[in-house]
Amino acid sequence: MKNDIKDVNRFWDSFRETVIKQGLSESEADSYVKWGERFAISIKGIPLRQRTKEHVISFIEKLKKDNINSGEEIERARKALYILYYKHLQLPFEKNETNMKDSGTALKKSQEKELFKDNLATKKEIISTHSDIIEKITNEIRYRHYSIKTEQSYIEWVVRFITFNNGAKPEGLTRDDIRRYLDYLAINRKVSASTQNQALNAIVFMYTQVIKRDPGDFSDFYRAKRDRKVPVVLTANEMKLLFSKMEGVDLLMAGLLYGAGLRIMECVRLRIKDIDFAQNQIVVRSGKGAKDRLTMLPGKYKEDLKKQVEYAKEIFLKDIKEGADGVYIWPGYDRKNPGAKKDWIWQYVFPAASLSIDPRSNKVRRHHADPSNLRKEVKTASRLAGLSKEVTPHTLRHSFATQLLEKGYDIRTIQELLGHADVSTTMIYTHALNKSGVPVLSPADF
Repeated sequence: MKNDIKDVNRFWDSFRETVIKQGLSESEADSYVKWGERFAISIKGIPLRQRTKEHVISFIEKLKKDNINSGEEIERARKALYILYYKHLQLPFEKNETNMKDSGTALKKSQEKELFKDNLATKKEIISTHSDIIEKITNEIRYRHYSIKTEQSYIEWVVRFITFNNGAKPEGLTRDDIRRYLDYLAINRKVSASTQNQALNAIVFMYTQVIKRDPGDFSDFYRAKRDRKVPVVLTANEMKLLFSKMEGVDLLMAGLLYGAGLRIMECVRLRIKDIDFAQNQIVVRSGKGAKDRLTMLPGKYKEDLKKQVEYAKEIFLKDIKEGADGVYIWPGYDRKNPGAKKDWIWQYVFPAASLSIDPRSNKVRRHHADPSNLRKEVKTASRLAGLSKEVTPHTLRHSFATQLLEKGYDIRTIQELLGHADVSTTMIYTHALNKSGVPVLSPADF
């Protein structure tokens, strides 16, 4: 039994490596593995290698009908299964259909092609054949000091836009081609509004900032429906159960997400200088929307955080002594203060386990911890705790806001602590509590 579990784990670890080789990030790879696992257990008695495209289509259609997953999640599942079969197992579905009876649900080849229309070529293939425009986009993004996640996202969408248009050069495409792709995302792929906007922003950036021409008016494209979902939250008792299954630095990081309302990337990017132990405050730098904000330092984790800071300082000074290039500093600030990158106060509170090569500068330095590790630990802890909810690190932030609201704190105060630009975003937590000003009791409980 133990050997079977090890074999399964090895298979999904291998699949994760295949996903990363397609040019996707580690956090995206973790999400793809999740969808692969869900598909694997969705059908009993039929091994992955013996399944057909009908099984894949049926799985995707069920996700749509369930009305639980966002368009973005469904799109991620679709792409995960594409990589699983075409890139990892390397099993074209047609080979598995010869012994299958026609159930009347098989899609025509044209329909299958439509399903994967903007993903028929790999990212590496497109980047290789369109290296000039990709390099220009990359340089423009880095000149503007956009984050590496934004860079990866924009390149991904440009690659898919080019693939959709049969590999044509973007310079020769028109507003109608842009509109067709945006319509395709909303109508055929049924992506979420935020996903469609990501694609739109990337394409407009390419035309206006790189190609230097007006892409024209394509504002009449079909806009994806914007979902308004109630966030998943945990009660105080559920939080205790979850944390009882965690330990060490993972527990500390999870504690800050819950106790200070941090996003996962805000947590891993914390620097030593941003922790104010005297004032019991945490300064969140360049949060969502490139805004700074203040939040509380939970007293429960203060001593553990002090120990973590000492550990991070020790690791940093050791790296400098051994010749590392120091910690990453924003290029503009680095030019003005070249010594900052070797000052320990700039070190990440949660440093990575090992040194690595910066993909932009090619310098050897220690980055911050990989957020995918915390995602795995939270998921594992949730299962061990027997929680029936789908718990992610962001669930801890949701729980922070909801429990403050339960205690009667003002919605504007919570808005500032969360860093929301608009109070309407914060108001979603009132729906999670069924509190729109006055608690509503179920008629069954009268």
